[in-house]
Amino acid sequence: MVSYLTSPLGTIRITGDKSGVLAISCLDDPMPDLPLPVGLPAPLQAAHEQLTAYFNGERHTFDFAINPIGTEFQRRVWEALLTVPFGKTASYLELSRQLGDEKAIRAVAAANGRNPLAIVVPCHRIIGSNGSLTGYAGGLWRKQWLLEHEGSRQKSPAGQLALF
Repeated sequence: MVSYLTSPLGTIRITGDKSGVLAISCLDDPMPDLPLPVGLPAPLQAAHEQLTAYFNGERHTFDFAINPIGTEFQRRVWEALLTVPFGKTASYLELSRQLGDEKAIRAVAAANGRNPLAIVVPCHRIIGSNGSLTGYAGGLWRKQWLLEHEGSRQKSPAGQLALF
């Protein structure tokens, strides 16, 4: 089942079933506000409620059922992403070390980029070792917005982003 949520990042598509949320993605083309579908499975209903609370600054974690589809390695990376707390960032190198192989940095970055659960599995919290924003499937402006929303980055007086 598919449902949509209007957010500061644009329209968010939430896909899943009674087993859990399979995917959360930001759409580039705006959609009109749509009512929640009748008979929305509990995990999707919870995703709507919790994401709305997150965008309102009332929630920092998510606890609805997720069921992402990926390889064993991708799932390990996505599980590691869940350990990066709200308001914090980590580098791809740190994530690779956490997974036990710093030489796997490119594979970790690729798995991070294939994360199907934007925002909830916080791939936006992974940055370059030098503190730079690096790729984000939803667009760098969304990554920047999410990091600022979570307080892990702030705009400096010169308009540059700075890490906390």
